[in-house]
Amino acid sequence: MKVLGLDEAGRGCVLGPLVVGGFCCEDDQFDALTAAGADDSKALTKKKRVAAMPKLEKLGDWKLEFVEPAEIDAGNMNTLEEHAFARLIEHFQPDHVIIDAPVHPRGVPNFEKRLRALLTIQPTMRIEPKADANYAPVGAASIFAKVHRDARITELGEVGSGYPSDPKTRAWLKGFIARDEPFPDSVRTRWGTIENLRLEQQELF
Repeated sequence: MKVLGLDEAGRGCVLGPLVVGGFCCEDDQFDALTAAGADDSKALTKKKRVAAMPKLEKLGDWKLEFVEPAEIDAGNMNTLEEHAFARLIEHFQPDHVIIDAPVHPRGVPNFEKRLRALLTIQPTMRIEPKADANYAPVGAASIFAKVHRDARITELGEVGSGYPSDPKTRAWLKGFIARDEPFPDSVRTRWGTIENLRLEQQELF
């Protein structure tokens, strides 16, 4: 049976793209994936994530969808992510899909209904919180999404992790506000973080 794991990286960030990862394999590869390092990417060090990728590549196929900051600013994050999931499902044509739930457990039935409405095929689905830690294909998808998103953030220079709570990220963003410069394309300008930083800057004067 052909199984597709889906997960994302960067949903809560103020910098960089949302990266949605898909990893597809046969259902008899789960144990091998786990042995190769498939797991929730957040539970792994950067070194372990990078080391796992070439091993995982031998056990299945992967693909990424990048949702850029401009798309996020102009659209709805949930809708954009659902469409990215749908594109990956259509690409791989799996028999079964496992998704790390991007919604509260109570919202899973409606999420699945919206997702199925986007598809021309109807695989069986399992949508659960912590699926990246509990199902090897989702863990593999998580690793590929996280490594490639981190690479995009690294390309920006000394900007920190890109998360709103990161002091380094906040300081980098404040620099643009203080200099009255436009933010680069890597910034999600509609995020509440940006308005809060503007207000903090105004309070200094």
